[in-house]
Amino acid sequence: MQRFIYTAAPMRVIFGDGTLAELGEEVARLGLKRVAILVTPSQAARGEALAAQVGPLCAGVIARAAMHAPVEVTEAALVELEAMRADGLVAVGGGSAIGLGKALALRTDLPQVAVPTTYAGSEMTPILGQTAGREKQTIRSAKVLPEVVIYDVALTMGLPPALTATSGLNAMAHAVEALYAPDANPVTSLMAEESIRALAAALPVLVDRSADRPARAEALRGAWLAGACLGSVTVSLHHKLCHVLGGSFGLPHAETHAAVLPYAAAYNAAAAPEAMARVARALGAADAVEGLFALSARIGAPRSLAALGLREADLDQAAEIAAGNPYANPRPVTRQGIRDLLGTAFLGR
Repeated sequence: MQRFIYTAAPMRVIFGDGTLAELGEEVARLGLKRVAILVTPSQAARGEALAAQVGPLCAGVIARAAMHAPVEVTEAALVELEAMRADGLVAVGGGSAIGLGKALALRTDLPQVAVPTTYAGSEMTPILGQTAGREKQTIRSAKVLPEVVIYDVALTMGLPPALTATSGLNAMAHAVEALYAPDANPVTSLMAEESIRALAAALPVLVDRSADRPARAEALRGAWLAGACLGSVTVSLHHKLCHVLGGSFGLPHAETHAAVLPYAAAYNAAAAPEAMARVARALGAADAVEGLFALSARIGAPRSLAALGLREADLDQAAEIAAGNPYANPRPVTRQGIRDLLGTAFLGR
């Protein structure tokens, strides 16, 4: 019998269509009276609309969230937060908004309500990736877990096909890596396989028919499961690489995860045969790596790191950083192995 440890995320999850209408009730249920609503600058109007919806329970809107959670952005938001005398946080958006909420919660221990609008999955994890200078730091702490997560299918209906594809593959990467994580267990593996199956079924439909509501629900459920997996296991090669490429070289978050996924899987395939068999089964493919490449091509996801802005001159430094700190991975991580992986991904082969 396999011995394992499974840690369940303790948050309350509301899942449905139109559930954003329950935001005020959830804020009140937590006993909060002055929440700050966190959004990106481009979503400031949405933040103001939600402030009006929450009414007197809202202290104001902080429209500063940025990709990779830069420390300087968090510090500026913290000044606003203290001036508002806020007693809680409501993060609405993709990984940038959720990340700002986590970064503020780490520093203040304020309760959080997360309202994801993409498939990032960060809302289900105790992991914060924040950028200081050109280095992305990964922090794992129960303090950054939201108390409440509201999944509203309606909020994902406007996602354009390109963002649907990259955000969905970003979520799928959490599930794939959870299957070969050093602390993988039967519970997370069940969730991971179902997450991959749900996302693989939904994403091609949504790229063709973005307003397909059942497919939107299936994708959002798959993302929830993917995030729950990531929150319960130790990340390995895929996420370490993406943190390096995003934090040190400024590559866009979801697009980088989408591009790296098949290459990281290929690197680990021979060393993780059971995990890859489950990935292949979930994809309905004969081979996991071929199935991931085929899905990526089908939904038009980026295949090349060069297309995302990485320079060929950066490849050696990226490999050096990624191989610099030891971490668990099915196949040993070597500088040359990572350099070869990045070279292949750079060209999009």
